[in-house]
Amino acid sequence: MKNILFYIIALLSGVTLSIEGTIYAELGESIGKLESSLYNFAVGSIILGIALLFLGKGSLSYTFKAPKWQLSGGLLGVIYLTILVIGIPIVGVGLAMSSVVVGQMVMSMIIEHKGWLGSPKIKVKKEKIIAVALMIVSLVLIY
Repeated sequence: MKNILFYIIALLSGVTLSIEGTIYAELGESIGKLESSLYNFAVGSIILGIALLFLGKGSLSYTFKAPKWQLSGGLLGVIYLTILVIGIPIVGVGLAMSSVVVGQMVMSMIIEHKGWLGSPKIKVKKEKIIAVALMIVSLVLIY
């Protein structure tokens, strides 16, 4: 039952990403694309800071001791959102989000197959390759 709940929550997270991308693309048209991305992360930081006060269990001071490659996620998040803010008005939400999902699937298969970034090694099977190929076909059809 826990697994099903996780899939439902992950699905809802995907829904919110499409809504968020659209909202910030529109905000980017109003206040500027980089400003829209900055606003997203500033508001997110404030909300997470408040949540950290009540729910936090770790220690932010250990951030400075973490391997530097583990801290690159923040940079990648900024790049991801900024690209969406710029791209959605040009190609639309559907194509932008479909491209994101295809990119995530391709890279996640490579990461798991190689066991990169501390991920368990999971061999790429023919079914996964077919599924991603079909996703690429759907991306072309959406375009």
